[in-house]
Amino acid sequence: MATRRRAGAALALFMTSALVVAGCSSGGDDDKPSESELYKNPVTLTWWHNANQDGPGKTYWEKVAKDFSTAHPTVKIEIEAIETNQLQRTRIPAALLSNDPPDIFMTWGGGELRDQVEADYLKDITDQVKTEVANIGSAAEIWQVDGKQYGLPFRMGIEGIWYNKDMFAQAGITAPPATFEELNAAVTKLKAINVTPIAVGAGDKWPAAHWWYNFALRDCSVDTLKKASLDKKFDDPCFVKAGQDLKAFIDTKPFQNNFIATPGQNDPTSANGLLANGKAAMELMGDWNRGTLDTVATDKAKLAKFLGWFPVPAISGSAGDPKAALGGGDGFACAKNAPAECVEFLKYIASPEVQKGYAETGTGLPVAKGAEAGIKDPALKSILEATSQASYVQLWLDTAYGSTVGTAMNDGIVGIFSGKGTPEQVVERMKAAASK
Repeated sequence: MATRRRAGAALALFMTSALVVAGCSSGGDDDKPSESELYKNPVTLTWWHNANQDGPGKTYWEKVAKDFSTAHPTVKIEIEAIETNQLQRTRIPAALLSNDPPDIFMTWGGGELRDQVEADYLKDITDQVKTEVANIGSAAEIWQVDGKQYGLPFRMGIEGIWYNKDMFAQAGITAPPATFEELNAAVTKLKAINVTPIAVGAGDKWPAAHWWYNFALRDCSVDTLKKASLDKKFDDPCFVKAGQDLKAFIDTKPFQNNFIATPGQNDPTSANGLLANGKAAMELMGDWNRGTLDTVATDKAKLAKFLGWFPVPAISGSAGDPKAALGGGDGFACAKNAPAECVEFLKYIASPEVQKGYAETGTGLPVAKGAEAGIKDPALKSILEATSQASYVQLWLDTAYGSTVGTAMNDGIVGIFSGKGTPEQVVERMKAAASK
């Protein structure tokens, strides 16, 4: 998955029908190797990514590593596929503190990346990746700190609601909800035919937290969100209102039983497993969900026939821009002392050829211009179109606000889901964390 997600500044990502537009980087790296030094001696690169479940994503990354090694026989790549929460929250932080971090590893950009750069963990790749950054466009800026490039994305897209078209038809829902009033009506109709309306993996916290993020996106103006990402001040009443709206929504009982302990994307019993196998009608999730749904579906052909996607509904009369969206991406960075071949492999992953192959896996939306031709899945095409039409794309809030604020925020939001916390306490936690 992408989850992406900790600290940094919010970023408006204006996307073309392909992906994202324009962008450049600046800066330099005194350690830039000469071409004659590359591939001269045997090198082993350790690569950590989050495609840990058997499926097209994991298989494709294995092919990418094999193809690169075939083209460059002196380079051996050892892959470790790790579940996202474990990778982001435990393995990478511990590895960076050690003397033996992986050479190339997942990074979600934003403030988390800034923290890693300030701790001197990452390699400055600015000079080596100018061509790739120009091709990717503005999305690459999320992996910049003070104008210098420290990583490259391979996936970028917005979040929305994945749904079962057959269940909607059975419930008499003739069109995807465009407002939360319509979503509430759809929930009522689905309950009437004994269908669980929405699956959520609150056991992993972040899937639940994304509901609050989207209420904040609808309740707060774009200017308020941008300002909060910069100054980490959450005084605007819209942040409390986001929690109030979330609580009111939870009180309608739209989620499956025991949602507070349900994992997000692990197996057929997880939230995306419920959607993939006809146990729930909807799930809020990012573009990467298409690939994870396949890995947990017992009947992939049936899934492909009933699966649809629509943008997060608007809230009538709210301060938020109804055409704004929440989004982000996945990328990779090289550890500071990784060999020069690490950067070359990073560039290879971001190349249009490899990106087109990634698009063909159906596991997410690529970032390189020209790679969009590989997108075949109708739902992913819908996301691509919605992304290009979004007036503003807000970076995941826990990524935008930083790991300290993000963790406190997510914990507070899960408190609302469990019935043990209040909307006011979420904001209080955010303010306290920001003060640190």
